Amino acid sequence: MQVVWFKRDLRVVDHRPLVEAATLGPVLPLIVVEPDFWNQPDRSARQFHFFRSCALALSADLAALGQRLVVRVGTVTSTLTEIRRAYGLTDLWSHQETGNDWTYRRDLEVAAWCRQTGVRWTEFPQDGVTRKLKTRDGWAQTWHAQMAQDITPTPVAIAPTAPGLDYGTVPTANNLGLRRDNPSLCQKGGRSQALLTMQSFHQERGELYRSAMSSPLEGEGACSRLSPYLAFGAISLREVAQATQRQQAELKRLEGDKPKNWRASMASFTKRLHWRSHFMQKLESEPRLEFQNLHPAYDGLRTSATSDAALLEAWQKGETGLPFVDACMRYLTATGWLNFRMRAMLMSVASYHLWLHWREPGLHLARLFTDYEPGIHWPQTQMQSGTTGINTVRIYNPIKQGYDQDPKGEFVRRWVPELASLNEAEIHEPSKSQQASKLLDKAYPMPVVDYLQAARDARQRIYATRKGEGFRDAAAKILSKHGSRKGRFPRKREKTRTSNDAITPHSEQLALELTRPRGQEPD
Repeated sequence: MQVVWFKRDLRVVDHRPLVEAATLGPVLPLIVVEPDFWNQPDRSARQFHFFRSCALALSADLAALGQRLVVRVGTVTSTLTEIRRAYGLTDLWSHQETGNDWTYRRDLEVAAWCRQTGVRWTEFPQDGVTRKLKTRDGWAQTWHAQMAQDITPTPVAIAPTAPGLDYGTVPTANNLGLRRDNPSLCQKGGRSQALLTMQSFHQERGELYRSAMSSPLEGEGACSRLSPYLAFGAISLREVAQATQRQQAELKRLEGDKPKNWRASMASFTKRLHWRSHFMQKLESEPRLEFQNLHPAYDGLRTSATSDAALLEAWQKGETGLPFVDACMRYLTATGWLNFRMRAMLMSVASYHLWLHWREPGLHLARLFTDYEPGIHWPQTQMQSGTTGINTVRIYNPIKQGYDQDPKGEFVRRWVPELASLNEAEIHEPSKSQQASKLLDKAYPMPVVDYLQAARDARQRIYATRKGEGFRDAAAKILSKHGSRKGRFPRKREKTRTSNDAITPHSEQLALELTRPRGQEPD
């Protein structure tokens, strides 16, 4: 019996474990829904709804190949023990996973079970991540080589397993006791939705991706929106990379301004596919990133976010009194998605202006993101909180961001309806208008902090830490382990009106390059 264990690779296309298993004998395609996993503090019902849709679509695709999906609820080791006892089990096949600490420890248990029982467990890499990586030298070239490999074809057919097998059913979020959380505006899961989303991005929506990605208004349509499908594996990273490459090749044959915009956008998108793997590699190589500051000099600098529960709650509810920040948080809560620049701003406000430790805000955002990818999320959480020691400290000015990204106040009016009556001159700073200020502490809260003074205080604390003894030596070691090696990408940064938000791996710089706190207001 060949068991193919589907984790976050819910597809039959470009699925090498499935293909390899199908050549050796009857295949039992398995999903194990683990209640303990789905009740982890970084998980939510909205993510499970998406996962469930992808799992149901996978089951239909497998049935068309001759073998339905087998679903079990419980632990993986107990499920494998049951299968081995009933049907025999020689091989276990899966993709490697860069998940959270819980899945890492779960995989260790499965590996120990396989050693004890003599079952061969074969794992295949995906997502451009290299396990047991010793150096980042040559990593970019390896990534390109992996993305250039042929798409693994879908098996023509799969030999069915024993007759009378109880296939089971995918439970609901309610069955698992998950807190009700399924906003109607969240994206829908499944392979067909992934393909439609990719097609619409490549053919219709993506022309202004490069220039529009930083705006929550324009980015909703201009961004690829493929992230949840990649996070749950409804489509593979290699499929997306190669489809984008084909689109680029087609654009090269055309002339005019429109193809020029498309070419720039598709080139920018390809870099972000690389960026995705680059950050996942960080967590793969340093799992403690989920819990501990990457640079130890920041230990103890901020206390636990729960020590100031009022500030944390105001931030979580979108009631900080900073209109654009609150609009972004409420939008994310309602849709499960937010463009990258605004994700960074939310984390920056929590870490600098509210001076909260990044762990609790990071967990809250993780639960809200339908596309939560631990390997991206936790390194980015620390990067935006200034605790990596190798990245530029970026303290977003939440008022300036409102003026820059929502100049007419349209986004704020929609998501903070308490301020809908205000004009564009008032909506981002109600306290500066006598008429608008009447709403404060009544329909809408006063700002929970003086954002300019809070930013100045945070900057002073961060830079004082960076000047401490031993900081540079530790930063050099971190850079050696996690820093990008530019590879084939150009040295010059993209020139766009939002380039200062394009935080690519190449923005990483040694902490030796310290600069004094700038006098101007934070970005």
